[in-house]
Amino acid sequence: MSAEQLYEVIRRRRDVRAEFTGQLVDDGTLLRILDAAHRAPSVGNSQPWDFIVVQDPATLRKFADHVAEKRVEFHDSLPADRAATFDPIKIEGITESGTGIVVTYQHDRGGPQVLGRATIPETGVYSAVLAIQNLWLAATAEGIGVGWVSFYDPEFLTDLVDLPDTAQLVAWLCIGPVHQFQEVPDLERFGWRTGRPLAEAIHRETFGG
Repeated sequence: MSAEQLYEVIRRRRDVRAEFTGQLVDDGTLLRILDAAHRAPSVGNSQPWDFIVVQDPATLRKFADHVAEKRVEFHDSLPADRAATFDPIKIEGITESGTGIVVTYQHDRGGPQVLGRATIPETGVYSAVLAIQNLWLAATAEGIGVGWVSFYDPEFLTDLVDLPDTAQLVAWLCIGPVHQFQEVPDLERFGWRTGRPLAEAIHRETFGG
């Protein structure tokens, strides 16, 4: 892959909700995408992530119903104008994608002395998030959509996939073939929030610089 192709994949990456075809991602493609995730950098080479692949329709429906309840709760907490903007925004594609990947973090992975984590323990979770980014870009390169679902109670999902006490939830990702990738992110298309210019995010030497 050329540098230009890599930048194009980054540009095309989207948080997919409504564009899933309903077909399952094939096992070979799924394994390549998970391999890319597993090659992410991690603090102390601890590789503190695990990936739980969920494809049982009953489990997907149960989680989707729970997320739908949380969507209603969020909608009802909004002022009227924001609720109206939120109404047409789809927040998940759990059943439509046919595959969920639950990403977890294990703090004890890598032993009691994880090189580089002593003063900033959050670097362990950051490592799991880097694995998600690898997964997302690899999926995009394969023409596979990914959607990150965050409307849920962690306790509910912990019970649903039978996580051990040592595992911390990081994400539920919907993954599957798509009809297309939207050119404009959903939250911009529906008027929820526009993107921030790069120039506003760049500082020199100090935050005020």
